[in-house]
Amino acid sequence: MLSIVPTPLGNLQDITLRALDTLKTADFVLCEDTRRTQILLTHFGISKPTVRYNENDASSVRRCLELLKQGKNCALVSDCGTPCISDPGWKLVRDAARQGLPVTSLPGPSAAACALAGAGFTGGAFTFLGFLPRRSGKAAKLLSGAYAQQHPVIVYESPFRVMKLLELIAQTLGPDTPVVAAREISKVYEEWLRGRAVDVAENLRKRKKVQGEFVVVIGLPETQTQENEEPDLPY
Repeated sequence: MLSIVPTPLGNLQDITLRALDTLKTADFVLCEDTRRTQILLTHFGISKPTVRYNENDASSVRRCLELLKQGKNCALVSDCGTPCISDPGWKLVRDAARQGLPVTSLPGPSAAACALAGAGFTGGAFTFLGFLPRRSGKAAKLLSGAYAQQHPVIVYESPFRVMKLLELIAQTLGPDTPVVAAREISKVYEEWLRGRAVDVAENLRKRKKVQGEFVVVIGLPETQTQENEEPDLPY
């Protein structure tokens, strides 16, 4: 069995009981970074062999598949959050499924879902883009297309590029575009920056140093949000 196991975004208390049970019963833990994963395992008193999983190395994918073919139970984790969601894992899952190997996915921490819930935008449909392309032209085109669906858009960004992202949002979608930039979710210095894209960018620009990973949720103008709201229909 290949088990996709979400791990805490920062606060180790966010791990689920089922995730702990799966890690305890696994024969191998497949990791994005064995050092990061070992910290998690040690914290919870779990002693299991770890195997580095490199999505960009075909031999690494084959090695992990071979363990599954041998009947081993493997827990797939990333450094934090849910594997395969802007993190390594999807190639192994794809190949395991194609070869008829059993795969299960555990619910758990997701930075995108956490940021959307805390943003205060509509709780309905949304578009998740992960990390945007480095080229501004491609990024702008992708943003425009997603925003045209009239749903909140979620983007991941590093502290080194987040101001450029916010400036791109203002230039592409309009200076009054509302955003929520969630920084260091579930960690000690968690912070939520709310307002127009230009204002949030200016807030960060005034700081001596910007640190931490960001999840940026792009909302719709208030009038447009009200127009899109419809009564919930019973299932």
